[in-house]
Parts: sequence; structure tokens; C-alpha cells
Amino acid sequence: MWHRGICNALGFKGRILIAKEGINGTLEGKTADTEKYMEALRRLSLSRDTRGMGNFRDIKFKTSVGTGNAFPKMKIKVRDEIVSVKLDEDVNPNVVTGKHLPPHELKKWYEKGEDFVVVDMRNDYEFKVGHFKDSINPNLENSRDLPKAIQKLEHLKDKKVLTVCTGGIRCEKMSGYLVKKGFKDVYQLDGGMHSYMEKYPGEDFKGTLYTFDNRIVMDFGGDREIIGKCEKCGEKSERYSNCADPICHKHIICCEKCSEENGEVFCSEACKVKMLNSKVQA
Repeated sequence: MWHRGICNALGFKGRILIAKEGINGTLEGKTADTEKYMEALRRLSLSRDTRGMGNFRDIKFKTSVGTGNAFPKMKIKVRDEIVSVKLDEDVNPNVVTGKHLPPHELKKWYEKGEDFVVVDMRNDYEFKVGHFKDSINPNLENSRDLPKAIQKLEHLKDKKVLTVCTGGIRCEKMSGYLVKKGFKDVYQLDGGMHSYMEKYPGEDFKGTLYTFDNRIVMDFGGDREIIGKCEKCGEKSERYSNCADPICHKHIICCEKCSEENGEVFCSEACKVKMLNSKVQA
């Protein structure tokens, strides 16, 4: 109730997930109002009347430029997990997780030529449009695929491994999962890619950052290259679309010239033919 009340009072749109293991969310609003929210959350931890609401004193906030329409409305949900990873082992990030590596320490690793491996813990379609240089993509369709993909990472058990994701949330459990599977030297990027790109725009991260809101992708400036490619013609693109076949609905990168005249996108000729046939039958 507290969260819903303050978010409505400040006119926010966005989404917040609350679970026993923590809180995660993205809010869009005016700068002054977001500052009020951050201060209120910190003050809540100092109140004597928090009754199980958690300690937000050390909560980490990340800020970026919004569009005003990144979210259609405000959603607040209570979940069993912040990120539904459903691993084959119970991983409590408050008990076991990778060592937190601040962005400035990762920068030192790059500058010194440290011997380490970056493992990208995001979904495959997120990796396609942007990732750290020389990083490994386990080809996850979603976070639940990590147990199946672990065999691809077995050869890294004795290496210094750094797990990365958008804001660091997924890595809390996924880095801990590697630790439980016998990986000996596991780190996670504190604050995720967002924090690193904010501090070092255009450096070490190739492409742009995928977001789960109406912006779809975002960058922080700097001299960067576009690495995303249209999955039809191969030209550079960062334009995401969903296949117009409602049963398929595959999320792909497709440039404007490869879209249909009406703006629809099909991931394959088979999906296009199926949709045309369904329209004729209708």
C-alpha cells in the first residue's frame, strides 16, 4: 500500500516487483519527483514503523533519460521471486552469490589486461543488440535455461568469471548458481551494464542496451558502434519488432525496409503465408 500510494501521488508510471528477497522496479516521472521518491524510500528505513517492509537504506538507484511514455501505467506486484529463474537448486542471493565488482574495478580490469571472462546472463535477443566486448553468450532464451546451458560454461570453472546483466538483478541468483555448481572465482557486475555504461559511455560495451519498456533500447552517449543486424537482410539495425503472427510473436531485429508496407514484420516466410491464409479464410 505504501508503494502504491507514493507512486500515485508522484504521478509515476512503471512497474515494481516486491518479494521476500528484495525489490526491483523501473519508474518514469519528473526529475524532482523521482528524487522525492528516492529520499522517501531511504527515510523509510530510519522509521520505527516499517514493520517488515525491509531496509532500503543501502538501496541502489540508477537514473536515465526517459521519454514520457516508456510505460502505459503504474503496476506494482508481489512475487515469490524478483526474477523468476526457477533453477534446479535453491539459490538465496542473501546467502550465496558472486562477489560484487564495482564498475570502476571492471574498468581497471580492462585497462590492466586482467585475465577474466565475461558471461552474459541475459536473454539471447538482448545480447544481439549490445554486449561487453569478448563476452560469452550462453544463448539463453530465458533465465530458466541456465541449468541447460551450464555445460557450455564448464570449461570456465577454474577461470575468473564475471557475470553481467542489465541492472545486476538477474546476476544475484545466476552468479550464485555458478558458485553452487563449483565455479571457483565468480564475480557479478555491481549495478549491471546500466551502471557501467552510465559511468563509461561508449567504452568496452559494444552496441546499445536492451530495456523492457517502450524505449526498447537505450544508450548513454559516447562513440559507439551499432552491432545489431536485421535478421532478414543483415544490415545494421537496432529496430526490434514482434512477428505479426500472433502464435509465433518472435522478437526480432528488423530494419524498416524489410518490414511489410503496412509496417508488419514476419520472422519467416512461413509465418507470413500462414497469416495471409488466415486472413483469406476469415
